[in-house]
Amino acid sequence: MCGRFTLFADPADLQELFNLSAPPPAALAPRYNIAPTQPVAVVANGETRALELFRWGLIPSWAKDPAIGNRMINARAETLAEKPSFRAALKKRRCLILADGFYEWKREGNASRKTPMYIQMKDGRPFAFAGLWEAWKSPDDELIKTCTIITTAPNALVEKIHDRMPVILPPKAYDLWLSAGELPAEKTLPLLKPFAASQMKAGAVSPLVNSPKIDSPECVAPVR
Repeated sequence: MCGRFTLFADPADLQELFNLSAPPPAALAPRYNIAPTQPVAVVANGETRALELFRWGLIPSWAKDPAIGNRMINARAETLAEKPSFRAALKKRRCLILADGFYEWKREGNASRKTPMYIQMKDGRPFAFAGLWEAWKSPDDELIKTCTIITTAPNALVEKIHDRMPVILPPKAYDLWLSAGELPAEKTLPLLKPFAASQMKAGAVSPLVNSPKIDSPECVAPVR
């Protein structure tokens, strides 16, 4: 799964890298320990590429209780086309979820304590998770946009740490993934594969990241 990640890149760099139609919103602040239910930077499919802040944890439009989103922070690529919660979004509501690193916890031997590992591109550049989004209307007519991160089997780097990893899309896949309107699963599912391990790196970081209440640069500080 993917349960924590970061996005502290310069907003101007994000606009250029993702070809955004406008600068990111002023509310986009540097984040070093993004956790479920919090706002995340999303580029939803459509005619233009605009960065918005969505709640992390998908709430299907038909849901009666928004708490379902707490259990839907991730969606398995292998079953997207079958699951009622995801199959319509796979066809119609795809998105990029922007990041510059993510965390997984590595168990050492039989020890109960896990080491937090920070995984990123070798050059530190921002990237995009493949995601799905929904718009849910509350009983008092508040429209809440939510999203989920798609996961897949790990690559050779991540498999030493965890048995799943988020789908990271290469830039050449953005146009198809962000296509406006409906796409059949056979066009999008082939994109949902492990990212090249050769372009990534991982290292142990401060246990401060274990607490979702801590969101500071110290979370990504390397440790020996």
